[in-house]
Amino acid sequence: MTGRHPRLRDVQAQGAASRRPLLFRTGPFTCSLTTSVAPVRDLALWAYGESEAPSDADYVHFHVGIRQTSALRRLLAPQAIFTFEDTRPFSPFPLDHGYALLEWGLNWCIAMRGHQYLMLHAGVVEREGQAMVFPAMPGSGKSTLTAALVYSGWRLLSDEFGLVDWTSGYLRPLPRAIPLKNASIGVIRDFAPQAAIGPVFPRTRKGDVAHLRPPAESLSRQQETARPRWIVFPRFIAGRPLNIRRLPKSLAFTRLAQNAFNYRLLGETGFRQLSALIQQCECLSVEYGSLDAVVPALDRLAAADTP
Repeated sequence: MTGRHPRLRDVQAQGAASRRPLLFRTGPFTCSLTTSVAPVRDLALWAYGESEAPSDADYVHFHVGIRQTSALRRLLAPQAIFTFEDTRPFSPFPLDHGYALLEWGLNWCIAMRGHQYLMLHAGVVEREGQAMVFPAMPGSGKSTLTAALVYSGWRLLSDEFGLVDWTSGYLRPLPRAIPLKNASIGVIRDFAPQAAIGPVFPRTRKGDVAHLRPPAESLSRQQETARPRWIVFPRFIAGRPLNIRRLPKSLAFTRLAQNAFNYRLLGETGFRQLSALIQQCECLSVEYGSLDAVVPALDRLAAADTP
């Protein structure tokens, strides 16, 4: 930790009865959360309480809120509403899904406002200053693989957004709670019993979801960038033997462009940045049927290629 500010958890403990917004860092962004829904505030502190608390003078990028619907609606079917500044970008969720709504809402905020970075839809982990990037479509097992590596000696940079800094070409950390879905919840519990996994939100729009708390070290180092070294396109197929193969850079470029949130929006800048990223990385695809096979293989790959 930098020591410039105390931990968010300590600041909150000093003013536990306060209704002031909850300020917390998530990578290069500062968020202000206003909510009267106690479970949402408690889970936000559980997930991000070990991070450095922003000062009141820090610029706030996202003013968000989770609030309840009208009193009459609360009697019938309590619901939670996500607000961003003065807008309501989503339909209400059941009130007991309020924290899941907050995490999805923050993803939306970053995707809409984070265009100072090339934003990849990717998990990112780091070891010895070098980053491994997992661009992938939903259902590929990206989050499960990222979570497994985080509990195998890698630092979590991100599960959802790979933020490429235009000026340096390095990846900016964005350590957020990792949403595990359906069978992945039990898979990670078995693989890493020490992992801190929050409550299961059943029957959301993406099935059952539980959030893996980012490790304290990842939160304390969320200003430390990493050099991209490997781009690995993962695909989980139950029962499939491990298969790792190198990809031609032309094919990797096409697949990576398909997994970038703002590649088309950035135009020439996006093309140049994506090209530079591909050129400096080893590009691979990996198919696997179990974490016990793929995690040691990726560890060996990194160990053999680390100066």
